[in-house]
Amino acid sequence: MIMLMILLVSTVLYGCGSEGSSGEGGGDKDNGSPKQLIFGRGGDSVALDPAVVTDGESFKVTKNIFETLIEFGEQDTEPNPGLAEEWKVSDDGLTYTFNLREGVKFQDGTDFNADAVVKNFDRWMNGNEEAFYYYKSMFGGFKGDEGHVIEEVKAVDEKTVEFKLKRPQAPFLKNIAMSPFAIVSPKAIDEQGDKLGENPVDAGTGPFKFKEWKRNDKIVLVKNEDYWQQDQPKLDEVVFRAIPENSARLNALISGEIDLADGINPSDAGQVESNADLQIFERPSMNVGYLGLTSTRKPFDNPKVRQAINYAINKQSIIDAFFEGKAEIAKNPMPPVVAGYNDELEGYEYDPEKAKELLKEAGLEDGFELDLWAMPVPRPYMPDGQKVAEAIQADLEKIGVKANIVSYEWATYLEKARKGEADAFLLGWTGDNGDADNFLYVLLDKDNIGSNNYTYYSNDELHKLLIDAQSETDQDKRNEMYKKAQEIIHEDAPWVPLAHSTPLLAGSNKVKNFKPHPTGSDFLGAVDIE
Repeated sequence: MIMLMILLVSTVLYGCGSEGSSGEGGGDKDNGSPKQLIFGRGGDSVALDPAVVTDGESFKVTKNIFETLIEFGEQDTEPNPGLAEEWKVSDDGLTYTFNLREGVKFQDGTDFNADAVVKNFDRWMNGNEEAFYYYKSMFGGFKGDEGHVIEEVKAVDEKTVEFKLKRPQAPFLKNIAMSPFAIVSPKAIDEQGDKLGENPVDAGTGPFKFKEWKRNDKIVLVKNEDYWQQDQPKLDEVVFRAIPENSARLNALISGEIDLADGINPSDAGQVESNADLQIFERPSMNVGYLGLTSTRKPFDNPKVRQAINYAINKQSIIDAFFEGKAEIAKNPMPPVVAGYNDELEGYEYDPEKAKELLKEAGLEDGFELDLWAMPVPRPYMPDGQKVAEAIQADLEKIGVKANIVSYEWATYLEKARKGEADAFLLGWTGDNGDADNFLYVLLDKDNIGSNNYTYYSNDELHKLLIDAQSETDQDKRNEMYKKAQEIIHEDAPWVPLAHSTPLLAGSNKVKNFKPHPTGSDFLGAVDIE
């Protein structure tokens, strides 16, 4: 699993060392200048329509423009009231009734109501995989598809909306709390259409409004003066700056050009902690970094070859070199903090000789050549994709496999990998809702080939198990199903799970009330800067 922001800021007030930058105090309350926060990150957003993206850099921004019916806890994934104040679930688990919050308006001045909720779900349900593939991943397809979970969404009255499901879906509340299912103004949907992702002006109900986007540079958000939570936001402006190099981003923080920086190298944590002007943040870990092996491309259509690659890679060496104690070896596609994790399963040990044996059994005693895709941006689950790729390249060379490292611009990388064009690719996932379904079904089920299942891996036994686990409301029974699912995935080896990391962020000590969220989507409404 899986995004950005902007604030009203003039070009005079924005930029490296410019007057009024955060390094000059984040705004001066005495002279009335805007209170501005500059958030440095490793890459740009793909788009700002939350329903059409899956990347964390996009959700970083959309989280603060748009809101969902259910919100997660401050630093957990427990369902809390959001745009819906309360809800009830029928005994059979097929009907969910939400009572919507009074007095909420979209940033364009129109009312948030049940019709707006229905409009959004109708948009997604009647869409297609190219536009709304995250919807497909979470709800089993689109309207008319056999596996589609939602039968109907209807407005009971202005402030009550009812969902009817075809079958129970245990993680339904957590699913609709995810950033992709934020509610967008119907007026914006009608007027912006496909352009919403580039220019979501006045489209949400959140604490900040979209102002400006300069690709690969900055996104600016401005305070929503009419936000329904009257004590928020504290800030007047938020600027998201793209600074791809981790070291350059840290230097920008030290020099005062930015106020917050994500993607801090574990090796730099001591430097931050020893600086009295800075503070370090740990994001609660809920992720996995992995090497995907596209199972429809030779020779990875052979499970023995995929198993061989698992044995060939020295995970501990990678973690020691690039994570410096801020990660643990991954043996499953989901992290240990998620219910249903199979701790009894034994991971693939580093064993180059075993890898060679498997290649020989697969008829590849002399090895083979492949393209190894390296991420062009640092991610929470992998601080430096290029260096990790180089380490994997060296490991594969020892078993006679030649890996040619290639990369693309981030949005292109994701799109081409999603279409199955990579032999092997580095990627990862930060969980969206804390449920095992969000890792195993979303990333590795055949339903999601071409959406979030980038490896094109398919197993019918696994599919049945994951659908049954979705429909089972007894959590203990679900956990057992997910443990079995991990055994199947381990044997088929579509991935080389590498690491579960504890991502680090750093900030000026002037930043107050910033609480990193395990999903990677940080709500900035309560954040202040002195």
